Amino acid sequence: MTRAVYVAAGEAGSNKGTVALGLVELLSRQVGTVGVFRPVVRAGREDGLINTIRSRFQLALPYAACAGVTYDEVHADVERAAGDVVARFRALARRCDAVVVVGTDYTDVGAPTEFGFNARLAADLGTPVINVVSGRGRTAARIAAAVEVSSRELAHHHAQELAVVVTRSAGGPLAPSHATPVFVLPEAPSLRAPTVADLLDACEGRFFLGERDGLGREASALMVGAMSLPGILERLTEGAAVIIPSDRAAALLPGLIAAHKAPGFPSLSAVVLTGGTDLPASVERLLRGMTIPLPVIATGHDTFDTATRLSAVEGRFTPEAGGKIDIALRLFAEHVDGRLLLDRLDIAKTDVVTPLMFEYELLDRARARRRHIVLPEGEEPRILRAADILLRRDVADLTLLGDAARIRVQAAQLGLDLDAARVLSPFDPELRERFAHAYAEARAHKGMTVELARDTVTDVSYFGTLMVHTGLADGMVSGATHTTAHTIRPAFEILRLGLVSSVFFMCLADRVLVYGDCAVNPDPTAGQLADIAIASARTAAMFGVEPRIAMLSYSTGASGAGAEVDKVRAATELVRERRPDLQVEGPIQYDAAVDPAVARAKMPGSQVAGHATVFVVPDLNTGNNLYKAVQRSAGAVAVGPVLQGLRRPVNDLSRGATVADIVTTVAVTAAQVRDEPPPPDLSPGA
Repeated sequence: MTRAVYVAAGEAGSNKGTVALGLVELLSRQVGTVGVFRPVVRAGREDGLINTIRSRFQLALPYAACAGVTYDEVHADVERAAGDVVARFRALARRCDAVVVVGTDYTDVGAPTEFGFNARLAADLGTPVINVVSGRGRTAARIAAAVEVSSRELAHHHAQELAVVVTRSAGGPLAPSHATPVFVLPEAPSLRAPTVADLLDACEGRFFLGERDGLGREASALMVGAMSLPGILERLTEGAAVIIPSDRAAALLPGLIAAHKAPGFPSLSAVVLTGGTDLPASVERLLRGMTIPLPVIATGHDTFDTATRLSAVEGRFTPEAGGKIDIALRLFAEHVDGRLLLDRLDIAKTDVVTPLMFEYELLDRARARRRHIVLPEGEEPRILRAADILLRRDVADLTLLGDAARIRVQAAQLGLDLDAARVLSPFDPELRERFAHAYAEARAHKGMTVELARDTVTDVSYFGTLMVHTGLADGMVSGATHTTAHTIRPAFEILRLGLVSSVFFMCLADRVLVYGDCAVNPDPTAGQLADIAIASARTAAMFGVEPRIAMLSYSTGASGAGAEVDKVRAATELVRERRPDLQVEGPIQYDAAVDPAVARAKMPGSQVAGHATVFVVPDLNTGNNLYKAVQRSAGAVAVGPVLQGLRRPVNDLSRGATVADIVTTVAVTAAQVRDEPPPPDLSPGA
């Protein structure tokens, strides 16, 4: 049976979108398919919150399936509209394991009756209600009174109250006597700040020039540029959107762009050109030839009308507003007892593991361990965007390597908050000397001296690895702009415990499989294959995958012979000797390892055949082709390569890695860190 919960608020401006996002994330960790449903939406445009949730949580649901009726349909015939809402909700529920229903927005339905309308709908849908009450500008006593009024309204319409969430609270205790759980979310000013996309919509503008990715940036202030450029420059503030008439853009816009780029000046969120006047062709050609690292919007409204419209805009959730979404999810996770809500909804955790569930498991593991990860490519924009997300979601402590001034300016231009990150130069004199001694000692057997090491350790990969080696960081992630060899060579030299190998976590639609080794060892011996199998089983267990090892070959059991299959057979026996507690089968073909029907025919009675979770390939050629074939043909999400066999974790990124890939790899790296004493301090005089 599909479980559902209805999020309803008693007034406008309650910030119930934060609650909806938090609930979808909570349920996504617990069940396979989560849907979002809005009973009433505006006509003529798609609902922003629906699309935000669909995009953020990769919901394979069309927009139309997530929307009920329009406000016009409610006004025309409320009873018929309610019946249509129920029918559409049930159609969606048949496709999902859980559904979050988000009530109306106080746009077209009268405020005195709208909460009752939502209560009746919740009762009709048979969904319990999260009662969202705004605490903005209210004392604890007034909040408690508002809670009681809305709770009585729910009861009057026979709707079940699951919990109360008080949003936008200034703090202070609430009366503990309420019958259902009460959670309090503090005010978060950045959730109120509009994004540039919000401003664009409000002034009915169009994207004109610059960086389209900046539409998700928050505009912390508005400024009308009604004076000369020097006067405007003196009054700029951080994150401001500057409104200027389009007939003065030739004089003002280049200067504003230069100020946005320049150290010592505040970074802007956007420039809005008013009046609809075309720029001179020569000026427009000049501007289009420039790198403009912020959005420039054009609107036909005059300056006064534009300023009036934009000053009335409050922030909303859109797919582009990644920073705002991350803050909302963190706020919900920190202040709402998710386990209690799940218990009250009676939702048991499914055996299915979707890619999204696995991603959130990784983030939870990393967040619980709170490790320190160094990112050597600190001036790469993808790394900076990922760092912003990781810090907002409280996943790990971070150190970025690079020039501090350049990193801070670039972060400001991108609209990122990296204040919580540590920034280090690989030429820091004190650390350079310390690391030179540490590296010379670690590589003394290869003839390394302190004098030679002083130059080597300024390379960002060596510097980051030595931070890990000396305990200044718990792990390292690199490779967005460097080759695999450049990234992992220092780790092989300094952090190697034994055979270094790798695994990929292959996230299929309903489960996670582990493939090793698909990235490091070209042609392992039987003994090395056994090492890879044991290490891969350990890594799988570390991330919640019960290891059942299939030693892959072109034949199953005793059906084939030859050097390659004999190697796999010998490796299987070595695994059984070294780790008799592990379930392992080999040699075995892939179909017999994953398909119970094939397994019954080829290897009856095996505990692994048909149910394998860890797949050990005989060589790199097989492994690399296998994981890429499954990734592309089955639509699997490949997480990795995750290195194993190092004293502390270092992981390599593809140079084509996305921001999401970087976030996931940092979470994996943080979760890999073992609970062990730090290594000895090898600095001079220690």
